[in-house]
Amino acid sequence: MNYWNFFNASLANIKLEGRYRVFQNLERCAGEFPYAIRHTSSGEQKVIIWCGNDYLGMGQNPDVIKAMIEAIQRMGTGSGGTRNISGTTHPHVLLEKEIADLHDQEAALVFTSGYVANETTLSTLGASLPGCVILSDAHNHASMIEGIRHSRAEKIIFKHNDYHDLETHLQKIDPARPKIVAFESVYSMEGDIAPIQELAEVARNYNALVYLDEVHGVGMYGHKGGGIAQMRGISHLIDITQGTLGKAYGLIGGYIAGKSLLVDFIRSKAPGFIFTTSLPPALVAGAVTSVHHLKYSHMEREQHQLNVAYLKRKVEQSRIPYLESESHIVSVIVGEAKRCKEVAERLLEDYNIYAQPINYPTVPKGTERLRLTPSALHSFEMIDELVDAFTEIWDSMDLRKAA
Repeated sequence: MNYWNFFNASLANIKLEGRYRVFQNLERCAGEFPYAIRHTSSGEQKVIIWCGNDYLGMGQNPDVIKAMIEAIQRMGTGSGGTRNISGTTHPHVLLEKEIADLHDQEAALVFTSGYVANETTLSTLGASLPGCVILSDAHNHASMIEGIRHSRAEKIIFKHNDYHDLETHLQKIDPARPKIVAFESVYSMEGDIAPIQELAEVARNYNALVYLDEVHGVGMYGHKGGGIAQMRGISHLIDITQGTLGKAYGLIGGYIAGKSLLVDFIRSKAPGFIFTTSLPPALVAGAVTSVHHLKYSHMEREQHQLNVAYLKRKVEQSRIPYLESESHIVSVIVGEAKRCKEVAERLLEDYNIYAQPINYPTVPKGTERLRLTPSALHSFEMIDELVDAFTEIWDSMDLRKAA
């Protein structure tokens, strides 16, 4: 085989379909978020980011920055090892206590990313529980899918957010077999929110563990920022909550929270946790500050919700097609890869607005979109400018508008 011809042909096909990913070279402006400097071959361009996950602007929070600087001055840069071998620093211990309290659980375990937390926990549970069956929502994130696949456990996919379909599958499984029902609270591409209580109650009726991915909910919802389950008062129905530090908390890292025995089992058995260097203590110290801050400060969440509501209202008034949802994610539908890419390019070049096109395989073909994520630090004026830009582009490209 000629490997190079194969690689070249594969990439050429992606480019032909308009799905080739171009990474923007960005330098976020501390203290000026959502502004960033875009570096190009022709110079620098100041842009507004409309597709980031730093939902509450905690990546710019002065107390978080201060905590990280102090930690790096006190402890240096890296952690120096795996968690088992010298890599459990004092900030790691403090963070796991904060996270356990955040979710009203007994214990928590921090991973290097949310992806790793999902992949490692699900693969470890599925591989360890004898005869385990994992029932997975049809729209689950790639990290959950990979974890289930690597577990080699039997997998059943139930219809998206359909607890009746989930029960139909559970009824057919031997009651004695171990079972895990895995789903998300907020789905990042559609922005829809799961019927958590109904799914969890069905799962528990059949003695299945309930695994909830709250990555787009933590920090954002609930009286402490514990997520959608906390906001709805149903955290007690969840056996394993998985979350991230890389979105609302403005840093990087992932975690699980649950009963001490279950968390200790994962800590003791999971290769993706055991055999990797732990997060640098400065990052962890920043996360401690960020999580603690958002437990008691509601200002960021309230402003964020105001901005989301205003953006949805403006988009609807302008008849720009978008997916309606209860959450903070606003997906503007273009519906064709090349045109979606063109809209994004025009926003960037003509209006200094950065919104990354989302194409297949992240979303199904024919549903290509711009996934907008307003933050607490966007202004109403920025929202007006964004929607005006959309309107001009939609008219000039003769794109379909909402009825």
